Amino acid sequence: MATEIKAPTFPESVQEGSLATWHKKVGDTVARDELLVDIETDKVVLEVVAPVAGVLSEILKLEGDSILSNEVIARIEEGATASAPVAAAAIEEEPETTASGSLINPAARKLAEERGIDAAQITGTGKGGRITKEDVVNFTPSAPVAKAAAPAPTATAAVVVDGGDRVERRVPMTRMRSRIAERLLEVTQTTASLTTFNEVDMTALMDLRKQYKDEFTKIHNGTRLGFMGFFVKAAVEALKRFPSVNASIDGTDIVYHGYQDVGVAVSTERGLVVPVLRNAENMSIANIENGIYDYAMKARDGKLTIEEMSGGTFTITNGGVYGSLISTPIINPPQSAILGMHKIQERPMAVNGQVVIRPMMYLALSYDHRLIDGKGAVQFLVTIKELIEDPAKILLEI
Repeated sequence: MATEIKAPTFPESVQEGSLATWHKKVGDTVARDELLVDIETDKVVLEVVAPVAGVLSEILKLEGDSILSNEVIARIEEGATASAPVAAAAIEEEPETTASGSLINPAARKLAEERGIDAAQITGTGKGGRITKEDVVNFTPSAPVAKAAAPAPTATAAVVVDGGDRVERRVPMTRMRSRIAERLLEVTQTTASLTTFNEVDMTALMDLRKQYKDEFTKIHNGTRLGFMGFFVKAAVEALKRFPSVNASIDGTDIVYHGYQDVGVAVSTERGLVVPVLRNAENMSIANIENGIYDYAMKARDGKLTIEEMSGGTFTITNGGVYGSLISTPIINPPQSAILGMHKIQERPMAVNGQVVIRPMMYLALSYDHRLIDGKGAVQFLVTIKELIEDPAKILLEI
């Protein structure tokens, strides 16, 4: 009996997805709940597992194809073994042979034909030297050997400089990257974005962290004490004092949120994602650090859910971990502001009439000027600066 494998039910905000990777091929034996295929949407990568044990008898959608919600993408012969006969459609998925005698997957041949690549020139890395889709994507044509130029008729010979290989590789933009590009362009066109800057002396916070980090880790079951927990707490306090920064525009209405759901930007191989710490105003620094770590691990493994990245009333992004000294972050709509943290760098500062070396960080607040006035934005950023420079105020909530 054939069991249909369907794509997951997409949320209302997701129209369709793309079939990213098949982890099984036709004829493979699969166990119940074994991973079959990854489907990439504009927000997350969804995993589809086998609902029953059996043999993958038919694949209806190839890698790169568009997938609709609940669309049938494959079939499994329930209870069959790898030696059992499969459906006729599965025969079409058997590897073909190139002119050089190498085996090539149908999806790889299709991609090679689309790109005008001679499959016989590709070296396969799959099982038994089989050419896979990845081999086609990564294939770089050999540069033609230049023929010797005929001598010039004049006494002055032309000098030809070898520019080396000038290879170009064209790959389709992933659905997630395409959606990120659309949203960033939308922000620049639909908001009155402005950025204000300030700098914060990290001395007190760094001393506090150095003094208590080992004890903190021991008491909180291995949780590391970082800077992000303090910045989230400082942002929450500042958002309480300046509700317009925590608000959003809905048509001609202003929506003031009575809670602080703080998004923390996380960079992944597929693009930037922003998981949300729900009700951050009720979280301790240890809970915040734990939450950020869990989200980072999920983001790395592509396990974040759409619910974990939906909503949010304010966002914090830290370009300093990559060495950024200063930048202008882009607002994450429909939010009205985003805080940018940057690299900590020692600089000479004037303190009480003396020049001293202090670890300084530039802070940037990008905000929607339609909703937030310059005065409120500057005061919001100054509040965060003051709380970070005197972290006791964060703990005492003053």
